[in-house]
Amino acid sequence: MRELRIRLLAGVFVVAGILSWAGARLWNSVGTLPSVPLAAPIVLALIAVVLMATALSIRARLKAQRERDPDAKGVDPLMAARAVVFGQASALVAALVSGMYGGTGAFLLESLDIPARRDQAIYAGFSVLAGIAVIVAAIFLERVCKLPEDDDRNSGATSAA
Repeated sequence: MRELRIRLLAGVFVVAGILSWAGARLWNSVGTLPSVPLAAPIVLALIAVVLMATALSIRARLKAQRERDPDAKGVDPLMAARAVVFGQASALVAALVSGMYGGTGAFLLESLDIPARRDQAIYAGFSVLAGIAVIVAAIFLERVCKLPEDDDRNSGATSAA
């Protein structure tokens, strides 16, 4: 499995932000601007919590196994792989969604004197922060599930190249 690339996530965020900002400008010139839902930061925050809880649970199980705890529950490799795939997919979607809301929020910064637009800018800002939390939780989950042999193979491949 390939690791998440921070550059890829940042690129998705920036491109989505620029396109969203341009789309918001265009949409505003035609009429009204689509709203940023209040549920957006809440849903992203819940995904971040689920990813972090999964990472902490797997980390605790792996620690108990390393310490040879007799009551330790094992970590199913397929379950860990599924968790990593869920984390990677969540990080990519969060980068895209955060970029979209970031671009919309940047456009809304021009009209903070209008209360409705100020609220939308706040929702957009919280959505970006929650999206970043999803990305951080996904990267942490990926690091927790990384096998020690992966480190040996990667360091051997880079030293030989």
